[in-house]
Amino acid sequence: MPPHCDSLDGPVVTIARLALEADDVQMVLPYVPHHDEDEIRSVFDSVREARASNGSAREVADRLFFETVVRLHRMGEGAPYTGLKPAGLPVGPAIPLAERAIEAGSPEPVTEYLTEVLNTQVERRLAEVLRLAATKDRSVADGRAFVEAMLGFQVYSHHLLQAMEAPAHSEHDAVGH
Repeated sequence: MPPHCDSLDGPVVTIARLALEADDVQMVLPYVPHHDEDEIRSVFDSVREARASNGSAREVADRLFFETVVRLHRMGEGAPYTGLKPAGLPVGPAIPLAERAIEAGSPEPVTEYLTEVLNTQVERRLAEVLRLAATKDRSVADGRAFVEAMLGFQVYSHHLLQAMEAPAHSEHDAVGH
């Protein structure tokens, strides 16, 4: 997955920043598993005190809170925490389109793009299978190339279906439950 949840401009740090500004830890709790709420609350309370100091202490305190929230969020996903990533990293086309769909309340930005990509990929892969099918009986090597492309196309199709039917954010559907 492209950098997103662990970047300084991702949704987790964005909500953590808003929680600090609003002085409301409740805002960030949905982003971490239920069993990590006490740690978040504890760090939040510590950070609140440090934020009242000078600018440097405030920056360090904010960073500690962001790192804690992102680390616990990633652990809840079953993913490793590898540190905060800088803002502005490319996240690919799907995440911004999904964000736009959420804002618009319409799936069209995502479905239009994904349908185009799907059609292009399936057409390209099937064309390769059909191209190799025409020469599969020439030799064992040609037959193997066809079989690899044919099975690859079938497995690719199967994996796409599994991905489309997978629960959202599947690694941590049980967060908070």
